[in-house]
Amino acid sequence: MFDLSTFNQIGDYEWEIPQSFRPDMRVSVRIFATRELLEATLGDKSLEQAINAATLPGLAGSVVVMPDVHQGYGFPIGGVAATRYPDGVISPGAIGYDINCGVRLLGSSIELEAARDRLDDLATALNHYCPSGVGSKGAVRLSEAELDQICRQGSHWTLKKGWATEQDLRRTEEYGSLGGADPDKVSSRAKERGRAQLGTLGAGNHFIEVDVVDQIFDDEAAQAMGLYERCLVVQIHCGSRGFGHQICTDYVRDFQSAVKRYGIVLPDRELVCAPLSSPEGQDYLAAMRCAANFAFANRQTLAYNARQAFETVFARNGAALPYHKAHAWHLHQVYDIAHNMGKIETHEIGGERIKVCVHRKGATRAFGPGSPGLPSEYQALGQPVLVPGSMGTASWVLVGTESSMARSFGSTCHGAGRVMSRHQAKREVRGSELRDELEHSGIHVRAGSLPGLAEEAPQAYKDVDAVIETVAGAGIARKVARLKPVAVIKG
Repeated sequence: MFDLSTFNQIGDYEWEIPQSFRPDMRVSVRIFATRELLEATLGDKSLEQAINAATLPGLAGSVVVMPDVHQGYGFPIGGVAATRYPDGVISPGAIGYDINCGVRLLGSSIELEAARDRLDDLATALNHYCPSGVGSKGAVRLSEAELDQICRQGSHWTLKKGWATEQDLRRTEEYGSLGGADPDKVSSRAKERGRAQLGTLGAGNHFIEVDVVDQIFDDEAAQAMGLYERCLVVQIHCGSRGFGHQICTDYVRDFQSAVKRYGIVLPDRELVCAPLSSPEGQDYLAAMRCAANFAFANRQTLAYNARQAFETVFARNGAALPYHKAHAWHLHQVYDIAHNMGKIETHEIGGERIKVCVHRKGATRAFGPGSPGLPSEYQALGQPVLVPGSMGTASWVLVGTESSMARSFGSTCHGAGRVMSRHQAKREVRGSELRDELEHSGIHVRAGSLPGLAEEAPQAYKDVDAVIETVAGAGIARKVARLKPVAVIKG
């Protein structure tokens, strides 16, 4: 369906599929990619899905595609679309099944060389304190009333429990809580799935990773974030677990009839949507916010558990690190950011300030300097952006820019992006061999499932460094630091 002649090249890192490409398109599609990365997308249906997304009613600006794009459910993973509020639509498939899947980064002053002989113990402790795997259950057992409180309060519920600090909340997107959540709009089945899963990673591409800061590119930003070369940091990548998945499942099913009621014609039933102003659209928005708040609380609980693991290894049993500073093992929060979310925001589009619902699916919010909602220490820098790589490769810390606000609805990439399906990866990679390779390279691995490990093999993903060079070259993010893994915990 596509070759390079399909695209108008705007610059070295930006391409366009014009609105005229297909008669049902309401807006153009803008793609951030190098020529090589663009050619790599032609092997799946991701760009066809982006074109289909450009038919959604009420779109503003263009549908935006990131360099880590790959095929998803209806809407490409690595896509951004904004619909006018309240006249546009909201589409669950354009947000994703793992609502508020995101990344949290915790920093430390622990030097790698001082901790090297404790890394195996640390991997074991993290694996113990942070349950992972399909259907995993945590130590927290929620009553339905407590789950409803988390739906409304998000990370603020964990603050009351003593599992969070004020700095943790300040350095979380939306302070860890979206307003307008209504647990009455969530099914009993979703609540049943969520009650036992707070404080768990799950499976798939979710992980906890201990990294070392390998290289710093922006000293001022790194200093503000508390990132120091050769010191350990921790990434936590997970979302709303079965709770959010069930909410998406419920509303994708319900919206199949909603599109008929509202006379919405779509090229792909997986893009089902409802008007934002309709009862169905408002109900989904309220339920989605419940899942988002659950995910914020989930990552906060995992951060609390990760701190316990670090304390166990580095501050107890005579294993204190050789630092003069008290509590050198402490993990401070750098930031927590979502990459599967629908948010009501105001953006300048065509010279006009417009309120829109920004659908980000596999795309990270990347607000520029001076944006409302950023903590004071990041106001002059821009919002931290956390981009995990594939297992065994680098991850990145970036900041948002003024250009991202102007060109991509304040958004940038979220990871490396798959080039191989999970089934293909399991056929081509032996989990035991991959584990041995990672261990041989100095990465301590704890994996509950060797087939699950194989699904996330580095060769199943694009080169994350090439993705980062693209968004930095395009100006929709700026480099701060590169991280390298030393321990990985997966389901």
